[in-house]
Formats: sequence, C-alpha cells, structure tokens
Amino acid sequence: MHPGAWWVWSLGLGTAATRTTNPLLLGLLIAVAGYVVATHRTDAPWARSYTAFVKLGLAVLVIRLVFAVVLGSPIPGSHVLVTLPELPLPHWAQGVRVGGRVTAEGLVFALYDGLRLATLLICVGAANALANPARLLKSLPGALYEIGVAVVVALTFAPNLIADVQRLRAARRLRGRPDRGVRGLLQVGLPVLEGALERSVALAAAMEARGYGRTAEVPSGVRRTTGALTLGGLLGVCAGTYGLLTAAGGTYGLPVLLAGLAAALGGLWLGGRRSLRTRYRPDVWGVRAWLVAGSGVLVAALMVLASVHSAGSAAALHPGVVPLVSPTLPLWPAAAVLLGLLPAFVAPRPPIRMPTAAKESS
Repeated sequence: MHPGAWWVWSLGLGTAATRTTNPLLLGLLIAVAGYVVATHRTDAPWARSYTAFVKLGLAVLVIRLVFAVVLGSPIPGSHVLVTLPELPLPHWAQGVRVGGRVTAEGLVFALYDGLRLATLLICVGAANALANPARLLKSLPGALYEIGVAVVVALTFAPNLIADVQRLRAARRLRGRPDRGVRGLLQVGLPVLEGALERSVALAAAMEARGYGRTAEVPSGVRRTTGALTLGGLLGVCAGTYGLLTAAGGTYGLPVLLAGLAAALGGLWLGGRRSLRTRYRPDVWGVRAWLVAGSGVLVAALMVLASVHSAGSAAALHPGVVPLVSPTLPLWPAAAVLLGLLPAFVAPRPPIRMPTAAKESS
C-alpha cells in the first residue's frame, strides 16, 4: 500500500472530525480509525506510536475539562453541579475568573470541544502507525525532498523515542531495577538521549554519503515561475481549506482549493527539475491506494455537505448545550463515517509473524 494513501485517508477522517461536536459521531470516527489500525498495523517501531496518540488525546480531553472547571466556561448554564471557592482578581483581569460555579452546560461544552481535538489527534496517529515514513519520503516529489526529510525525521522521532523507552524499561525490569517514578525516569532518560544522538550522527553520515543537497542548474525564469506557482498554490490551498472548514465559506472553499492544488502541483513539477535524485523501485499508486484514499476523501466530503447544505444534519452534528439536550446519531453522517472502514477490507494485510518460541518448537 502506498503510504500517501494512508495519510489521505486519515486526514479525511480528521477533516470529518472538525465538522462535528456530536460525541456519538466522534466516537464512531475513533472506532473506525482504531479498527483499521488494529487490522493493518505491523510490528515496526513507528506502528507502536498509535497508543501514545490515544493517550495524548485522553490527556487533551482531561486538560480541557480541568480548564473548564477551574477557569470557568463562557457558556451560560442553570444546572449548577458544584460551587468552588472563587479567587478574587484585580480589576484589570475582568472577564477572567478562577473558581466559582461549575455548570453541567459548561462541562458538556468542554467535553464536546476536547473530544473533537482528541479525535483529530487519534486520526493523525493512525496515519503515523500505518504509513512507513521511509517509503513516504521516497514517494515525495523532488521539489519537496529537503522538506520531506525534515518532516520524516520529525515524525519518526516520537516512535523511536517510545520504542527506546519501552526497551530500556524492559531491560531494567529484567535486572530487578525500578522502572517507574522519578528515579526510574531519570535513569532511563540518559540512555534515551544517547540513543537519539547516535541516530542523529548515523542519519547525518547517511545523508552525506548519498549526496544530500545537490541541485541542478535551471534558468532564472523557471525558478521565478516555480516560486510564484508554489506560493500562490499554497495560499489557495490554505484559503480553500479554511473555507471548507467554516460554514460561511462552503460555497467558495472547494473552487479555491482545487485552483490552489493545480497551481501547487504545477510549481512542484517545475521545481522537481532541480532535483538530481533517482528512485529505486518506486511505490505504485494502484487501485487499492485509490480506494483507501478515496474513502477518506468521501467521508470528509459527505460530512462537509451534511454540515453546510442540510439544516437537520447540521443541527445533529452540533448538539446544543443551552438548553442541555441529549445528542442523537444522525443516519446519513453516521453512514458516511462508516465508509472509512473500506481500507480494512481492500488494503493488503501485513503478514502474520510467528513468535520465536513457536518457530523453534515447530
């Protein structure tokens, strides 16, 4: 499977998560991403980062709720759960309070808001766990090679760091040494930093050996055209994406986004003439990759249409908190989210590896 297809699929699910605050739909998006990861995740180091993204999402949700309790919420409410001691603040801090009334409406609003951000993080974690970062770097256009190296190194830092911590904690447990608490964290931190430094030195040596940074000479007119197309295209993509993610820009968002993508792709094609790289056995974007990427794009498109053009679905996508009502599961948006399960059936499954003990016994 082409690694770019996984990223398009996950970004489509993340875009769908930004269009709703309904906890039932957000939970369905998390379930879809988790099921696909569970069926297609390998035992590579970067595949172990999905659990870390789930924990990060839970931490974001808890922090959002704590802020709503301690600092209050702008949402007015009549169902008071508890009244905390309020800290008096000076007159220049008007509009900010610490403590006071904690209402059910404010907590529910914070829960919806935090759950949406947590779902977005989990969707990104799904792509990080399924896509091979080395193959993703190999598939980037020549104009984005330098940027791609920096991005891939940044994406692989967290999975490798998590793998090092797990390996060192297991080694300390085998030796009967503590691996929890402040003492265990301090004693594990130094070997982890040493391993990160060794990987950095090895990466620098590999990049130098492969001639990283070499460019070809191109005419100045081509360089100017490339810069204008790329910059204009990226601005168009940003403006079109903003239009799609807001209710007011639903009419102009898609045309601006398509025009920006066309200009950016033209700039990348011209910029690739400066690259002297060659590809060995490039990944082919086949039918399965189109189906995986198309399922994510279709989920995002249907959610955007439901939030813009359907008044009933738009109300169900954003359940009200004043007055406090129970969220309902809208039928068509839920069916659109379930289309994200298509990669679980069309994407090739990773080979099942037998444990070492089973191989020796057989």
